[in-house]
Amino acid sequence: MRLTIFWERMADHFGEAYADSFARDHVMSELGGRTVRQALDAGWETRDVWRAVCTAVGIPPEKR
Repeated sequence: MRLTIFWERMADHFGEAYADSFARDHVMSELGGRTVRQALDAGWETRDVWRAVCTAVGIPPEKR
């Protein structure tokens, strides 16, 4: 998954303003105790980060 698609999906689910806040501030056990931004900066694949977000916040399968 391209990074641009990842951020489009984040904005679609959380809204433009909250997507970035969530990515910076929400520490997720699914990402090994990292935020979305930290996981991406550490080299995690965007599809894996997106799957972790989906699991953590209960995004329905049709939006994954």
